Amino acid sequence: MIHSPLFPSSRRRLVWILALLLGLVVGMWQAAEFARVRALGELEEDAENELRLSAANLQGYLLRFDYLPPMLATREAVRRFLASPQSQNPMPLNMLLDRFRFTAGVSDVYLLDREGTTLAASNWHRPNTFIGHNYSFRSYYTQAMNGQPGRFFGLGTQSLERGYFFSAPVWLDDTAPDATPDGVIVIKVLLDEVEQSWAEQDAELFVTDGDDIIFMASRPELRMSALYPLDVAERDMLRRTRRYAMEPLNYSGIRVDADDNANGRQVSFEQGPLTGEHYLSLTQTITEFGWQMHILKPLTPVARAQWIAALMAGGLYGLLVLGGGVGWQRWRLRREREAFAERERQTLARVRDELEVSVARRTRDLVASNQRLSSEIDERLRAEASLRQTQDELVQAAKLAVLGQLAAGINHELNQPLAAIRAYAENARRFIELARTEQADANLGQIVELTERMAEISAQLRQFSRKSSERHESIAVQTCAEYALRLFQNRLRESHTEVIQTMPAEPLWVVGDLVRLEQVLVNLIGNALQATSGQPAPRLILSAGSEGDVVQIRVEDNGPGIDEEHLTHIFEPFFTTRAPGSGLGLGLSISSRIMKDLGGSLVASNTDRGACFTLTLAAGEPPVEPPAQPLESRHA
Repeated sequence: MIHSPLFPSSRRRLVWILALLLGLVVGMWQAAEFARVRALGELEEDAENELRLSAANLQGYLLRFDYLPPMLATREAVRRFLASPQSQNPMPLNMLLDRFRFTAGVSDVYLLDREGTTLAASNWHRPNTFIGHNYSFRSYYTQAMNGQPGRFFGLGTQSLERGYFFSAPVWLDDTAPDATPDGVIVIKVLLDEVEQSWAEQDAELFVTDGDDIIFMASRPELRMSALYPLDVAERDMLRRTRRYAMEPLNYSGIRVDADDNANGRQVSFEQGPLTGEHYLSLTQTITEFGWQMHILKPLTPVARAQWIAALMAGGLYGLLVLGGGVGWQRWRLRREREAFAERERQTLARVRDELEVSVARRTRDLVASNQRLSSEIDERLRAEASLRQTQDELVQAAKLAVLGQLAAGINHELNQPLAAIRAYAENARRFIELARTEQADANLGQIVELTERMAEISAQLRQFSRKSSERHESIAVQTCAEYALRLFQNRLRESHTEVIQTMPAEPLWVVGDLVRLEQVLVNLIGNALQATSGQPAPRLILSAGSEGDVVQIRVEDNGPGIDEEHLTHIFEPFFTTRAPGSGLGLGLSISSRIMKDLGGSLVASNTDRGACFTLTLAAGEPPVEPPAQPLESRHA
């Protein structure tokens, strides 16, 4: 009695659960059944199309040989040999039949006399030749001897190969009304080519004759088996016809599971290679030959469609139930909210007052935070401006550092002209005292040439040390490379470094800044000379070429290369593999930044010879007025 008020509620809950489960089962079952019918219909349609095409292909393949026996029967060589076979050599006719066999693409061609004995055959040279064998028991012989074209399917008595036979009568005198054939011409066609095309289909195909014997099949295991079990009388009758020689003709194991309609059936196999699978079986009669072609399509897609439909129906049903449950729960919650609405309004009024106080306090905090953030932004802008200025100064400092490294070579280049100028000047004074003006003028000319040479060296230093103009223009790669090499002329000569330049004969133009590009090349050449300082035959390779709308410049050396673990860090600032005090590690970092500013890239890699640095820049157009080329160095 204590639990009696709860009993009706528990009972209603159980009824609802059972009803929902029943609805789920019915929905899934109906969806699966609908999907099965639809998938089975589609599968049956596909099977009908494949069966119709396969049957037409088989019929067309065989009928294309139907004309050959009547044509061969009228050949003069065949009729002449059949008139007196004992007095003639059969080899010319054998070879003629062999040529016909090769040209027509058939298995064998042979000639029978009135008694059915083979007189000539295309396989005369094979151990299992038909010559001398009697085939009067074959139906194609009796049909042809009755004056009609003959057809027959079976196993060859000599080759034991499955083949289809076409025959035609051969008349020596076909004008008499009561004339009878004097012989029979026969061709044999193998069916392996047709069966090989069946193996490519997603289905099993086989052909049965009037005795329900499977003599053609896409599965070799099904060939020469009976569609249904044979009794002793049927087996003896087939052996007497010798159609299938002594084949056991075992039961194929096919079993009908269900008949969908007059043509389609669901079948499976009790034994054999197709055991464990269910198929849709369709049959089409090939009236021309008295055969039936069967196709077996696996029912796996139908089962898969049923499961998918059932699962989708179950999922949809679950969503509907879930939606109904959510709706009912929301209805209950709404009723509860209405019951507590008044109390909530009172609570909200009190919270609103507290919130106003909290908002005012938070507003003051946000204003202070915004002021601090504005100050931080201004400080960051100043820091970025200072950083850019520092980077520009580092670029200039790196250039001056390279000039410092080149100071010894430049000093040597200037000392030689200065010593020569002094000697020429002293001689000129002496020649003037002796009134030898011509010799004095020649010495003064030599002094002028030496001063021009010193001016060229000074101009190179000034050009390299000046700051960039930040203006992009068309630059000749060959000129830039020659200038960079000229700065290292003395160092290259002293280190006996071999310089190899592989560049086009015509100027190669790129878009960039001449001073910055020269600085990058000077940095890379300096690094290459540093890397090859310990090599027995140092080598420096400069090459350039265009690829589409870009130009690539490569600086290679035959040094030890770059460690793989350093390739990802080599362009980082202050990263260096040299000994302490030999460099700050800024050259490659600055060079990489310069290439990015020029809209290009700088990439490091290793070759089989050493290290390679590749500069990529946008290709440029030749300027309207080409810039003045630097003067070539002239020697005193």
